[in-house]
Amino acid sequence: MLLTGTATVADADADLLAAPAPEPAARTHPAPSRPVTAATPGTALRREDLHGSVSDPVLETMNFLNEITSRFPEAVSFAPGRPYEGFFETEEIFGHIRRYLDHLAGQGNDPDTIRTAVYQYGPTAGHIRELIADSLRKDEGIDVPPESIVVTVGAQEAMLLTLRALFADPADVLLVASPCYVGITGAARLLDIPVTAVEERDDGVAAADLDAAVRAERARGRRPRAFYLVPDHSNPSGSTMSERARAEVLELAARHDLIVLEDSPYRLVSPGPQLPTLKSLDHDRRVVHLGSYAKSVFPGARIGYAVADQHVRDASGATSLLADELARIKSMVTVNTPALSQAAVAGALLAADGRLAELNTLPAQHYGEALRVTLEQLGRHLPPARRHDLGVTWNEPGGGFFLTVRVPFTADNAALRRSAEEHGVLWTPMSYFYPRSGGERAMRLSFSYLAHDRIEEGIARLAGFIEAEAARSGRAPAPGGEVSRRPPTPRPPR
Repeated sequence: MLLTGTATVADADADLLAAPAPEPAARTHPAPSRPVTAATPGTALRREDLHGSVSDPVLETMNFLNEITSRFPEAVSFAPGRPYEGFFETEEIFGHIRRYLDHLAGQGNDPDTIRTAVYQYGPTAGHIRELIADSLRKDEGIDVPPESIVVTVGAQEAMLLTLRALFADPADVLLVASPCYVGITGAARLLDIPVTAVEERDDGVAAADLDAAVRAERARGRRPRAFYLVPDHSNPSGSTMSERARAEVLELAARHDLIVLEDSPYRLVSPGPQLPTLKSLDHDRRVVHLGSYAKSVFPGARIGYAVADQHVRDASGATSLLADELARIKSMVTVNTPALSQAAVAGALLAADGRLAELNTLPAQHYGEALRVTLEQLGRHLPPARRHDLGVTWNEPGGGFFLTVRVPFTADNAALRRSAEEHGVLWTPMSYFYPRSGGERAMRLSFSYLAHDRIEEGIARLAGFIEAEAARSGRAPAPGGEVSRRPPTPRPPR
């Protein structure tokens, strides 16, 4: 942190990052339990002296999932929410960059200017804001000026910047739909922002539940500052909010002076017409739209953006855009977003004339078919009468990458390990996605990364695991009425 004269981001000046934190109380640290020797070079740090986020259970659970995945490479994995790689062509990257360079030349830029644009540090807010604004207008009905956009290193950075800008008071609280994408709750944890869950229903968050949460937080003396949700084909549940619920949430946000953080990366890769984004319905500048090209172009570029067209007024009466404030914070985090990554995404936008929905017609059909096959195979291996006996249910999303299966046993890390070892199939415990508690008897299935034959094989293995686990818990009547006690399925060859 040479630029700020501080040891860490947490110690940086308030003008750079946040409102000043209270002075920590002095603590007396005990002497090391043993002297530093050649076998233990340097100073041993104590975990309790590090930021609490490094010991957060969410980080541990994701590490566990990665470890299980690496240990069982032959298992069919419904865990990663990744795009299907069959639509990626390596040579296309060079074509995208070439197209963008030609675009710059066509705008009258000389070779030296073009070279600088791709080789040097660029503007913190991004090179390609005009192209993003054009695409948002054509694809999503979001009509905002380019200067209201900040190009970020993935949507994850957009979340971090937005939270840092909005949350200045220790009494500010972030409301999130629950279950919730762990990226936003993880970012809040890094910034010591308290999080309150608003329980999601089968059709998304209800305005009445959000209203109750706002009132409860105010009664506790806290200020609900923002509400995060994924309104379309949510990660992790797969649910989608109705158009009426969207209008009600926007009305409630205006009434309670609440900022809505809309994260909706699955719309352009889902089949059929999509409901309007919250941002396209936002006439009061209540919505900060968090975007990503990870699903609609390719994840390796790590390009996201924030649409932050809210006005910010200072003590003198001068105004700026919230996007300007996000760019100031970004200058102290990642400085700028890599120019080559921006060039690759810009080339894809130019190739599609900004219409990524059309560019993603085939991927959207593929993901829709993958969802259909997943549901079809679940129904085949767990027909209605059998899943009724077992107490198994699942939802039927209209798109996206995920669905939720509810089971009659605890679907935790121990169960996931047994699933991998004895049945060769992986999934994600839904409890990972609940900020407080919940989801203990549910699993998230992601079908986006798998070919259809692997989905069929994987669901057969999953059904075997569910049967065995239900019998293990003593909750599974066999088809004849007796409790099934069959031995576990042998581990698949590795």
